[in-house]
Amino acid sequence: MKIMRIGIDLAKQVFQIHGVDAQEKTVCRKQLRRNQMAEFFYKLEPCLIGMEACASSHYWARTLLAMGHTVKLIAPQFVKPYVKTNKNDVNDAEAICEALSRPTMRFVPIKTVEQQDLQALHRIRSELIHQRTAKVNQTRGLLGEYGIVVAPRVNQLRKALPEILEDAENGLTARFRILLDGLRADLVYLDEQIAILDQEMQRQANENVAAKKLQQLRGIGPITATALVAAIGDASAFNKGRDLAAWVGLVPKQHSSGGKDRLLGISKRGDAYLRTLLIHGARAVIKTAGGKEDRLSQWVQALCTRRNKNIAAVALANKTIRLAWALLTSKEDYDPNYGLVGDAAA
Repeated sequence: MKIMRIGIDLAKQVFQIHGVDAQEKTVCRKQLRRNQMAEFFYKLEPCLIGMEACASSHYWARTLLAMGHTVKLIAPQFVKPYVKTNKNDVNDAEAICEALSRPTMRFVPIKTVEQQDLQALHRIRSELIHQRTAKVNQTRGLLGEYGIVVAPRVNQLRKALPEILEDAENGLTARFRILLDGLRADLVYLDEQIAILDQEMQRQANENVAAKKLQQLRGIGPITATALVAAIGDASAFNKGRDLAAWVGLVPKQHSSGGKDRLLGISKRGDAYLRTLLIHGARAVIKTAGGKEDRLSQWVQALCTRRNKNIAAVALANKTIRLAWALLTSKEDYDPNYGLVGDAAA
């Protein structure tokens, strides 16, 4: 019996598969070890395969696509409603197979190797920044126990540490000075590593065509542009800009019932890192919009007179991600005066 659709519950070493035929009858239910996966699917006739989007899903998706299969990735929260009774590998694979058959199911775009490289660059840089922040807080806390208070900024600590180490009258012992110098060396090392990644990110932003287009938008620099390319790709998986804004979590969350619409704050779904970059970029645009006469600056100034600046920043981030979708899905460059002639004529 020909297998038409397969659901795979991924893991590190043991994989559970569930296959059905054209009549939706279960014809394959088995467990495979990692070294058996490639051989099993290479011998299988091309079919539709579904997997939950997870750490190794993009790798397996590319591998199975190369064998001629059609592969779809599903967000875990969309699979959960189809899990019957208790959660286990067998039920998870069956739920994935069932979710894959739904005509309105939403799928996750499969990342290329280049996108995963960019994503790894961002994740490593973000983790280094977290480590640096922790190191700064630890150093300030230890100095505070000796009665030395340093302002809560990385730059302030960088300037203060050499002076503290050289000051022989601040009451610090020789033993603690050795420890403090080690903390200073750690901070210098983290700064150097972050600077190296920043240079690599700038190089990627200059070489990647999509990232160069995105940097035409105000509020998007090399970091945000490469993060968007890594997370979204060509944006063809989204039908319109609002879908992408909803995926990022920049649209209102709804709690409507009985014909009464109730809109709450932003949903905060999707990639929190990406949303943070977009909102920080929007804040920078708002800060520099005063006195400018272009359309976007005029819109921002008018919005800030009516609403709080934090609300305006989220609204501008929403507009920015929609513009980013338009650029990623078209071959045109950004035109700040798009539609201006038509508006004047109307």
